[in-house]
Amino acid sequence: MISMTDKNSIRLLWRQGDSVAEIARKTGVSRDTVYKYRDMDDFSPEPPARRAQGSKLDPYRPLIESWLDDDMRSGRKQRHTAKRVHDRLVSECGADVSVSTVERCVREIRARRSAEAADAQYLDLVWGPGEAQADFGEADFYVRGMRTTLSFFVMTFPYSNVGLAQVFPGETSECVCQALRNVFEHVGGVPTKIVFDNATGVGRRVGGGVRTTELFAACSAHYGFRFRFCNPRSGNEKGSVENKVGCVRRNLFVPVPQLWDAGAFNRRLLERSLAMSDKPHWIKGERELDLFEADRLAMLGLPAKPLDCVTYVSRTADKKGKVSVGERGRHLYSTHPSLSRRRLTVGLRATTVSVYDPDSGELVCEHPRAYGSAPTDTSDPASQLALLAWNAGGWE
Repeated sequence: MISMTDKNSIRLLWRQGDSVAEIARKTGVSRDTVYKYRDMDDFSPEPPARRAQGSKLDPYRPLIESWLDDDMRSGRKQRHTAKRVHDRLVSECGADVSVSTVERCVREIRARRSAEAADAQYLDLVWGPGEAQADFGEADFYVRGMRTTLSFFVMTFPYSNVGLAQVFPGETSECVCQALRNVFEHVGGVPTKIVFDNATGVGRRVGGGVRTTELFAACSAHYGFRFRFCNPRSGNEKGSVENKVGCVRRNLFVPVPQLWDAGAFNRRLLERSLAMSDKPHWIKGERELDLFEADRLAMLGLPAKPLDCVTYVSRTADKKGKVSVGERGRHLYSTHPSLSRRRLTVGLRATTVSVYDPDSGELVCEHPRAYGSAPTDTSDPASQLALLAWNAGGWE
């Protein structure tokens, strides 16, 4: 079983024009595997299989990645070979793995990085139709009467200067991917390339690059868009979306909006965002919405199935049948007392937390997802009132 990042590398290399044989050689997988993931039409994450057996090398992958990251700061003649990686794993970690397994892992990592580097080898200072930028901003909202600071996602198309916004309670990979899906479905297509201001929510910077989350890699593979991240301290690469974030805040979130049903609010927000572009382009003179038609024509088509923007994790219920999610387990979600002390599968989406029985796969319960540093507990109604905006039927 190969990782989601490697699946995305296969599709990226294919879109760059590599043959099946070349992709198989670069990634270290069979041609049948290349065909399988080249033609796959649904990359939605699936609940983890019970007692699934991983590779012996899995615990050491982060360490191997870190060694290869360090290599980027060394001369070419002083970098790790796959054999040297194997030797260090055996001598320093006591790993019981074969040389061929390590060689395949190193080859996959380097192929993935090569594909990502090829896509980022030029600066996007001249933007063509169908290309986009994305970033987050913050604004205050009255969420069911309580003043709260929320994040809002903005995607802008620099060619036309059209931008679309979505409000979310956080900036997690689930929020990013759901925002992307919402925008794609509203405009009826997928940008060919998206440049993100930073790695917030979709990965973390390691050395000179960004290691993306499994969900974001699945999103890119599913919808087919290429992506890269702005270089640190390179404001000239992100002017379009940076300006649009401020424009959205000033024009759509003043006065402070009332938010009772986030789903309905976000659907209206997409229409209001587009309406802001019913004006001449500041340089080209043509109406921005007319220029946006060129963006639409250049976009990729939507896949047959939408992506389920979910991350699955395993959690053990406490003696009361509650599972904890979030940093330091701050947020508690009730299941059923009969499930106390059991290992459960938890599906994290942008605005909901779903708990499943890992044996049957059946949905046990679903709650609005909590964010922030303040502890919450679904058995405490006072801590749940504001969350109902993200799941309006949660108590019906």
